[in-house]
Amino acid sequence: MTGAVDFTELAVEGVRGLRPYQPGKPIDELARELGLNEADIVKLASNENPLGPSPKALDAIRNELADLTRYPDGAGFELKKALCEALDIRPEQITLGNGSSDILDFITRVFVNDGDEIVVSQHAFAIYGLVAKMVGANTIEVPARNFGHDLEAMASAVTEKTRIVFITNPNNPTGTWLTKTELVRFMDQVPQRVLVLLDEAYFEYVDEAEYPNGLRLLEQYPNLVVTRTFSKAYGLASLRVGYGVSSPEIADLLNRVRPPFNVDSFALAAAKATLTDTDYVSRSVAENNAGMKRLVEAFHALNLSHIPSVGNFVCFKVPTGVNAMDVYQGLLQRGVIVRPVANYEMPEYLRVSIGTSAENEVFVAALTAVLS
Repeated sequence: MTGAVDFTELAVEGVRGLRPYQPGKPIDELARELGLNEADIVKLASNENPLGPSPKALDAIRNELADLTRYPDGAGFELKKALCEALDIRPEQITLGNGSSDILDFITRVFVNDGDEIVVSQHAFAIYGLVAKMVGANTIEVPARNFGHDLEAMASAVTEKTRIVFITNPNNPTGTWLTKTELVRFMDQVPQRVLVLLDEAYFEYVDEAEYPNGLRLLEQYPNLVVTRTFSKAYGLASLRVGYGVSSPEIADLLNRVRPPFNVDSFALAAAKATLTDTDYVSRSVAENNAGMKRLVEAFHALNLSHIPSVGNFVCFKVPTGVNAMDVYQGLLQRGVIVRPVANYEMPEYLRVSIGTSAENEVFVAALTAVLS
């Protein structure tokens, strides 16, 4: 060999500038770092369902064990059938993903070329910019309004180069939400050649009269794609299963780039089972509502401001003169994992997921101790 090869220089240009997505700190990692007992650690960093999985999901997984040597159903027939029955949609509208983030990747690879543009909101999910950069696209970030999407400004940001507008409702990490009136007005302004990806990962948690169901807008707007996930209210985050719903024409294109067997047998079976477990989802939402109320009360008691949220998480602002990362580290020392959001241009805030009643109390006690 005459010299070492710089493989970074050989990589695709869009990939060279990427920085991997940083998830919430895992429990076992914190236990190793600080010598803590894993059982004593409370993780409230990744918007996970704190109730544990649905019993029906566990039964469905056990029933799949005997076929461990078989490939999963690449078409996901049974899950698609269940989704159609539950959501009043057609199988040819569905694209299954290894989490709904898969669909974000598919739509970008199908419709965005080097030099094209995507439009996103400030404080929106970081993955949108990552998938755009991977294909060499430019991300146009529109300043937020009250920590949420400014749809008028986003519509004005659309140009001839725009291929996709990403909208999150409710938004992660801020928990803000858009009304049906706002969304419809926006869709009427956007050219049909521009796709709109409506990310509804936290759909099941929202109970607001004016909150729109994106699926009911698909017939009116053929350029709309709606994504949802089983990772949150359905409690299947580790299995990575989500889906997109769109016009059959768009779904056909997305399925052309979907890897074969991208959703495994356990995920397919568990998702189908949990979809029909209405009691489990209802308990998850009720637990979330009670937990949100408790945390908001605690923030008021501690004189902390927060961003009103309709998701299963809430962002709170640390006191003036206090470093949010110091609070974050102080919570870690007490075995509580939350999420810094400085990478979302919110350096004075931390995001905390809603946990069980017991977990919420551990967080409140730890936060009180850190701030004192």
